Amino acid sequence: MLIYFAALGLASGVWLARIPAVKQNLHLTDGVLGLALLSAPVGLVVVVLFASRIVHRFGSRRPTMIGGTCAAVLPVAFGLAPSLAALMAALFAFGLAGGMVDVAMNSQAVLVERRAGRPLMTSFHASYSFGGLAGALLGALFASAGIGPTVNFASVGVPLACVAAVAGRWLVRDSAGNAAESAPAARLTAAESDVAAAPAVSAPAVSAPAVSVPSASVPAVRSRLRSWTPALLLMALLAACSLLGEGSAEGWSAVYLHDNLGASAGLAALGYAGFSVAMAAGRLSGDRLNARFGAPILMRCCGLIAAAGLGLGLLSSDPAGAIVGFTAFGAGLSCTFPLLLSAAGNVDHARPALGIARVAGSGYAGLLCGPVLIGGLASAFGLHRALLVPLALVLVIAAGAGVAGGGARLASRGAARG
Repeated sequence: MLIYFAALGLASGVWLARIPAVKQNLHLTDGVLGLALLSAPVGLVVVVLFASRIVHRFGSRRPTMIGGTCAAVLPVAFGLAPSLAALMAALFAFGLAGGMVDVAMNSQAVLVERRAGRPLMTSFHASYSFGGLAGALLGALFASAGIGPTVNFASVGVPLACVAAVAGRWLVRDSAGNAAESAPAARLTAAESDVAAAPAVSAPAVSAPAVSVPSASVPAVRSRLRSWTPALLLMALLAACSLLGEGSAEGWSAVYLHDNLGASAGLAALGYAGFSVAMAAGRLSGDRLNARFGAPILMRCCGLIAAAGLGLGLLSSDPAGAIVGFTAFGAGLSCTFPLLLSAAGNVDHARPALGIARVAGSGYAGLLCGPVLIGGLASAFGLHRALLVPLALVLVIAAGAGVAGGGARLASRGAARG
């Protein structure tokens, strides 16, 4: 399992490090490059709309292996792209593969957690973070040696794809992939599970005579609406808050240090570097803290630490203080998204991918919209005030932290009933 998290991080890190070279090769302006870079997040958001169905149909093992292999090798197409359109198509495909493997491997992680009987999710996500750092370092080494991005992507991506293809044999074989259920039976089981998971949610009125709706679609609509339990809705909201904060730090921390505090370009880059290292380190310790204090307490503390860190960064008039603040912001955000995915994967004990896809999809939407939202607010009110938005959102995470324990309780009930 760790291999797939690390592989996705490694592929992403290498790509991020070589963006300037690809930009130069295609003679792109900053504005056009920014438009092209949206293609991958759009692919992520699109794929989560149907990823849970694929995982439920075939199990999480095969999508993890196939998606991981494709995500590892697809960056080669970034270097080979002869035009902007080709680059955007390759980035969109990378987003599709990355989103598919993300939902599938997190479903695998939930199954592994259940078998182990202890928290493991933040450690898996730490592998992604360290993979991203390793990929960025490899990209920097190839760039400093004057080696082109195509050779760089192939040198990393081809061996990584081979490892991802072989590592599938050690993945957990979940029952959804082996049972080969018939479609009617699968739908009945899903509907029953959804109703059990959300007894307090009433179905909306659908009997209006003005619209003719096929009778077969009404149960499907009701089932989908019931599956959006209040707990799952809150998890999705908090996931969007978490990744919006992460995207804000990724896109604007260096800009804030450079433009608002007058830091040099090299010093400004340390803001996101500190954020990334703290996030990786926080995820390494997250499982131990979860086992000791419980997910709700851990997530509440993480939200408060993130708020205190970003608050310090915005209050400080010195770049060093802001760097410390962004570092603490990364430490605070480190465990929030993994904890939410683990809880979402246990909302429906029989179909972990259902909750994971919905919560992850909401998170990706936050990641996609975050930098754009901050940029728009910065243009109107200034970057300092715009960064108050992620500060407020991490306080929302702290306030809603109790939901992180709901999935585990539902999983325990499901296991007892089974």
